[in-house]
Parts: sequence; C-alpha cells; structure tokens
Amino acid sequence: MILDERYHNFRAKVKDFADKEVAPRAKGLDQKGEFPWDLVKRMAELELLAIYLPKEYGGAGLDILSYAIAVEEVGRVCGSTGIFLAAHASLGIFPIYFAGTEEQKQKWLAPLAKGEKIGSFGLTEPDAGSDAAATQTTAKLVGEEYVVNGTKRFITSGSIADIIVFTATKDPLLGYPGISAFVVEKGTPGFSPGKDEEKLGLRGSITSELIFEDCKIPKQNLLGNEGDGFKIFMETLDGGRISIGALALGIAQGALDASLKFAKENKKSGKPLYKLQNIQSMIAEMATNVEAARLLIYQAAMLKDNNKPFTKEAAMAKYYASDIGTKVTNMAIDIHGMLGITDQYPVERFLRDEKLMEIGEGTSEIQKIVIARKILGK
Repeated sequence: MILDERYHNFRAKVKDFADKEVAPRAKGLDQKGEFPWDLVKRMAELELLAIYLPKEYGGAGLDILSYAIAVEEVGRVCGSTGIFLAAHASLGIFPIYFAGTEEQKQKWLAPLAKGEKIGSFGLTEPDAGSDAAATQTTAKLVGEEYVVNGTKRFITSGSIADIIVFTATKDPLLGYPGISAFVVEKGTPGFSPGKDEEKLGLRGSITSELIFEDCKIPKQNLLGNEGDGFKIFMETLDGGRISIGALALGIAQGALDASLKFAKENKKSGKPLYKLQNIQSMIAEMATNVEAARLLIYQAAMLKDNNKPFTKEAAMAKYYASDIGTKVTNMAIDIHGMLGITDQYPVERFLRDEKLMEIGEGTSEIQKIVIARKILGK
C-alpha cells in the first residue's frame, strides 16, 4: 500500500523510539511483570497517547491510520507497552471523545492525552464477556447520584487507572437497553481495584478487577443518555479492533524480523539457514500473511478516518491479524528450533503476547459473527 510521505516520516519517528527506548526494556518488563511508567511518560512527550484527538483536547491532531502505525511499531518490539498504548488511547479516551459533553471532554481528555492520568475501560465481568448484554453491574439513580454495585474483570490498566469508563445497567433483566456508560475517577468512595492477574503474556501490562460497593457517582459522570451504553461501547470496540489488529500485526512483524535475523546469522550443517528451502518457504508465508494483515488494518483505519462504515472491515482486520499473528509467531519458533522456546530470543515472548489478540476486543468467534451479519445484512 502506497502511503503519503507524512506517514513514512511518522513511522520513522515511532520506530526510532521503539528501537532505542522500548526494545531494550521489553525482556525485563516481561520477566519482572513490571509496568513501564517511564515509557508512558516518554510516549506522552512524543504525543503518542492521544494521536487522533484534536489539539484543542491535548491530542496530536493526526488520524486513526497514524494511531494504528504507532501501535504497530511499539508492539513490534514490546507487546506489553503496545497493549497499554492501545487500551489507553482507544478504550480510555475514545468513549469520552465520542459521547462526552464539552464539559466532560474539557475535564478529562487533556490529562489523559498528556499522560497526567491513565485511562481504562470496564466492560467485561465475571459472567459477562462476549455477551455484554449479560452485564450485572448496576447503577441506580438516587437523587443526584448513581449508586453502583458490581465487579469488572480482566480490565487493562484497571488498578493503575485514574479515569475509567465503565458500563452498568439499570436492571440486568433489561439487556442492552438498560445499559449506560459512566466515568469513575480513582479515589471515589466505594470504588477500588481488585487483584491483578498473573498472565501468560503481556506481563508488563496491568490486568485487574474493578470493584464497586455502593459507589456514588455524580449524575454528571453519565456519558450520553441513559441506555446509550451499548451504542457507546460498540463504537468503542469497532475502533478498538483496529488497534488490537495493529498490535497483533506489530507482534507478528517483530517475530518475522527476529526470524530473518536468526536465519541470516546461523547455519545448519555448515549451510546458512536462509539458504534452506524450507526456511525460505516459511519466511515467504510469514511475510505474505503479515503484509495482508497490514492492508486490512490500514483499510479499516482509512475508512474510519473518512467517516465511512468500517465495522465489517475492522472485524476482518482484527480477526485475520490475530489469526495469522499466532501462526507467524509459531513459525518463528520453528525457525529458531529449540532456541525458540528459551528466553535467549524474543520469539517465545511474541508467541505468548500474541495469544491475547485472539481474545481481547471480542474473540475470533465474535469477529466472525460481526462479519457474517454485515455480509448477510442482519
């Protein structure tokens, strides 16, 4: 795909940051399960935390394609840092930008864009994952406040977030029509983080519970109108699928890059690996899959940038990129042989990080349902 020079220049800027500042930290972040606070600060300085937000709200004033490129490049060297960027910029910021009043935007967007505050999005619950209509967290209006009770689970940056968008229902029996979206701020009485999860991959990111126990939230923290929650989180997830697809792509590209380097630097029976036909075959397949995923992701991003329908394309991009990402990272380990399952090389980390891409922002099965419904007109 031929892109304008500005995108190449932007990619070069992010790639330089990723290679020089993120890559040297990636292995340690994964092994220690350490959150990269210093890298968050640097991403804020580079205006990467709110790339597509207008400058009036503290953003970089660029577009969704630039945002996808940034997630791709950061994810290429570190999935943990990439998932933070994707979750903060998409899930934490977008719902407020999309559905917030001007007063809400002025209050919350600038601190999020500047990295002064960490953003998060609480949708998943212990009994409500792919079926978001099964939301059990309740929000009852009492006077001028909503009283919230319930638990959210598997929330990226949950326990460290300062500003969290979340969904709650007036009555669990109402399904989607009863769901609304709210903002809760860290330190609100009755709101607390639960346990942080120990995970297979993305170990340098935080994934945790959010607990509401008679938590009182001002009426002014409602996003949109009551009952708008489904519309808000569907719009959020549509865009989020582009960013998770971009992260899956970045991790796959990192695995391909590592495989190329390994094949050029190592030999088998005295013959350079890259000259072996089976290695060439795997690399050709990996590179083709990566490039195809890139085209799908960039297409979805450009459709969104041009205010065109993009739900189907975003679902296709996320589904395909996460699917080939798992294949590519597995093939990368095959190329490395036994060394591929050691921490001497990054490909085992890429494989572990890539697995979540098939689950987050809607599982692969959910993406297929979205795609089929769009194609069938249902």
